Amino acid sequence: MKDLKIVFMGTPDFAVTILKTLVENKRNIVGVITAPNKPAGRGRKLNESAVKQYAKSVGLNILQPTNLKNEAFLEELKALNANLQIVVAFRMLPKAVWQMPEHGTFNLHASLLPNYRGAAPINWAIINGDTKTGVSTFFIDEKIDTGAMILQEEIEIEAEENVGSLHDKLMYLGSDLVLKTADLIEKGDVKTVPQAENADIKTAYKLNKDNCKIDWTASINDIHNKIRGLSPYPAAWCTLINGEDTLDIKIYSAKKEIISHNDSVGSILSTKKELKVAVSKGYIIIDDIKLPGKRTMDVKSLLNGYQFENNSKML
Repeated sequence: MKDLKIVFMGTPDFAVTILKTLVENKRNIVGVITAPNKPAGRGRKLNESAVKQYAKSVGLNILQPTNLKNEAFLEELKALNANLQIVVAFRMLPKAVWQMPEHGTFNLHASLLPNYRGAAPINWAIINGDTKTGVSTFFIDEKIDTGAMILQEEIEIEAEENVGSLHDKLMYLGSDLVLKTADLIEKGDVKTVPQAENADIKTAYKLNKDNCKIDWTASINDIHNKIRGLSPYPAAWCTLINGEDTLDIKIYSAKKEIISHNDSVGSILSTKKELKVAVSKGYIIIDDIKLPGKRTMDVKSLLNGYQFENNSKML
């Protein structure tokens, strides 16, 4: 049995759950590395990362380097004398960092690698209409999410699931997988498998304004999947033309109605209780929506105070 001394690296809530699991299972965490505090809000008050807040609450040693290649940071990291590093939702590490510990550095990634390497794996699995995804652990190497695989766990994506609920399921699944991976390393039982490389590998592109925009000429399934795959964050958006108004709006949840009709694509049909958009082979029925400067609201609340003109449409 190896006596593991672990440095944990991570920043958002997703990483907190994994760190908490390691702490609660009595793992020896000798240091936590997380993002520097960032100014946020109107007062530009410095915000601590979710991982820092948790690490402070349980008295862990915290480092917040701005530059991972900085000599002073590398010396500080070396002085922790860790023999394993675990990375969850952090940033790309320089070789000097990931090759430092005796037992290497492994990463938890929220996809079934080699699919969805990159920044937004949970979103893209839903956007692409996949029916399963999962979590993978792998040893870090020079490239992003390409290292030798250790363990993988699969989960189904439910038909109406959004990225928020899937994120939480994968977070807990990932906690178990990280613990199992650490156990294997501790026992010296790790067997790795190289990731397959082929032309069909799906990529988890960074989300931006362009790839979050709804294309109402796409198939009804693609539109529905995009809305689910971007909810609650960062949210699918489109432009609403309503009389004199041209507004960029966000759609957080919707249902699909597959039916033949003669309405033009993007045209809006509204009643006192329902708002739907005509698409090829059916309608997208909007449930939750956000207009600029307003809070997110259900469609019935919106229709109480907002009028749609007869020729209104979504672009």
